[in-house]
Amino acid sequence: MSLPGLPELRAAQALVRAAVPPTPQHRWPLLEQALAAAPGDGTALWVKHENHTPVGAFKVRGGVVYLHHLMQAAQAPAGLVSATRGNHGQSIARAAAAYGLPVTIVVPRGNSREKNAAMRALGAELIEHGEDFQAAREHAQALAAARGWVMVPSFHQHLVAGVASYALELFDAVPGLQRVYVPIGLGSGAAGLIAARDALGLDCEIVGVVSTGAPAYALSLAAGQPVSHAVSTVLADGMACRTPEPAALPLLAAGLARIVQVSDAKVAEAMRQLFEATHQVAEGAGAAAWAAALAEREQLAGRCTAVILSGGNVDREVYQAVLACQTPSS
Repeated sequence: MSLPGLPELRAAQALVRAAVPPTPQHRWPLLEQALAAAPGDGTALWVKHENHTPVGAFKVRGGVVYLHHLMQAAQAPAGLVSATRGNHGQSIARAAAAYGLPVTIVVPRGNSREKNAAMRALGAELIEHGEDFQAAREHAQALAAARGWVMVPSFHQHLVAGVASYALELFDAVPGLQRVYVPIGLGSGAAGLIAARDALGLDCEIVGVVSTGAPAYALSLAAGQPVSHAVSTVLADGMACRTPEPAALPLLAAGLARIVQVSDAKVAEAMRQLFEATHQVAEGAGAAAWAAALAEREQLAGRCTAVILSGGNVDREVYQAVLACQTPSS
């Protein structure tokens, strides 16, 4: 798989814009203050608010473009199956509803209660299977084959082109960005950011962020080949990847400056800081980029930096615990 070029990205952006309003990017003084070495040192920190999409996460963009191309086929699919921890499933369910297609989403047992409810509200049949995303994905693949339905992957060129629309919005709105931090689940968000940067010919460093409790991508990029690793993160479910996507690895290896790992404790701290400074709700994966920027704050003084707040879909009881300075552990 290769990254989409600018014509494909702009065409995908037009499709997305017809279904999903652009999300804002804001500078928040208290966040800039947390990064600055000294007052007035020129530090600029932009937050791209993908928590403002109609499903509360960036993934909604990919479903629009993927379904558009799927429906161009000579025969429409009988139905769709996919696997998710929640945000990708909402994206596919919402896009499928626009075409009147039935969709079944497989999630691991113990998945986010509120993400599950949102997918059902969008019309999806929900099946709980397995202990993690990889087990859910394998069951979804078997189910799609048995039914003769289309298995919608979590990583695909059309998904990447769709989610890249957030990156185009950010780069168009903020000229001169020097560094962007982006969380990595299976890699579509990071790949979309890389695709947009490269297509626009920009000189901007992109730093990927993973959980210390889900280090498969960090290990894989270091090894130069896919490396699976058990998942232990509780808070950053959007980054809870056991087995990396092989097609994503060369794209991320070529386009990322490096990967930063952040713990659940640091993610919880970042969630609290984002709420205190902006009154925005960030789920664990959504706060991870800010956690990574804080970890590298000494490098960012005087620079123009952005963090991707990729989503705000966190269960109420989890968020309540985080705000009470309790990091959920099970």
